[in-house]
Amino acid sequence: MRDPEHLGSVSSLPITQPAAAEQISHGGNLDAARRRFPGAPEPWIDLSTGINPAPFPIPDLPAEIWSRLPMRSEEEELLAAAAMRYRVADPGMIVAAPGTQALIQLLPRFLPMSSVEILGPTYEEHEACWIRQGHRVSVVSDLDRSNRADVVIVVNPNNPTGRVIPSSALRTVAQALAKKNGLLVVDEAFVDVLPETASVVSDLPPATIVLRSFGKTYGLAGLRLGFAIADTSLASRIRAELGPWAVSGPALRIGKAALCNPHWLAATTTRLQSDQQRLDAMLEAAGFAVLGGTPLFRLARHFEAVKIVEHLGRHGVHVRAFSHEPQWLRFGLPGGEAAWNRLSTALLGA
Repeated sequence: MRDPEHLGSVSSLPITQPAAAEQISHGGNLDAARRRFPGAPEPWIDLSTGINPAPFPIPDLPAEIWSRLPMRSEEEELLAAAAMRYRVADPGMIVAAPGTQALIQLLPRFLPMSSVEILGPTYEEHEACWIRQGHRVSVVSDLDRSNRADVVIVVNPNNPTGRVIPSSALRTVAQALAKKNGLLVVDEAFVDVLPETASVVSDLPPATIVLRSFGKTYGLAGLRLGFAIADTSLASRIRAELGPWAVSGPALRIGKAALCNPHWLAATTTRLQSDQQRLDAMLEAAGFAVLGGTPLFRLARHFEAVKIVEHLGRHGVHVRAFSHEPQWLRFGLPGGEAAWNRLSTALLGA
């Protein structure tokens, strides 16, 4: 992670050493939190991720779906549902994968050695995966400084800041990259609960791959489901790299049911927006400055953030800290009134 305030006068930040996977800190590692705070009360409240705490209700599944290989017809039904949900004209432009992380790791493997520029600070796995495959990687502070790259990567809305780049700006970048056989990768992992105009998939720019997460908005991260959206020829290449049966039968069935339920998504979006406002007010009352985020998580600053992590941990509340930005904390949304009350009590006692 890099502080955007420190990037303002620098055109790019070259990375010379590959980032080891174990050096990247992610949310959700409750095993480590329990080891660090063995006396914390159970159950833990995990606010370290941006996963919807009220998941889509899992439909009844036939027993045989667990004992046979997924069928091509089931994958086609999921892709048709995804095309309808994301407003993509041709389901052949969509590739289903076992989570967007798998796609993030795959893309650098089948592209030639490239100059890659990532709009940052952002989700660090993008940087690490391209470096690991030998690409020349820089982190840039704005898109105007990405005109020399072969590949440009934008997380939109950004994780963790919530910054949203207008679709018009992304189209301009994509058109410039297309002229030199380049590629724009747009990671839209948290876009589902934003207005549809925030996404570029319904009118996909040239030379563009869009990544869409399923598990975050639908609260089923353990299902491991995500999508790549690209022109049909590029989508076919990605599909071939993933190989057969990339997505499990239960994930195909549950994903289809969820994507075909716009009423659930609309109600969820309304609830998340309300909860976001409630969390902002709670954080501000505890002395935080809310810097941004999305309806699924909030980024806040506190000059004693390191101490607050310790205090919350002793109360069984797990939040996302940032070693490169020690005053930043990212809070996911609590699930249920008991969790809200525990968070409020812990924050007020910090």
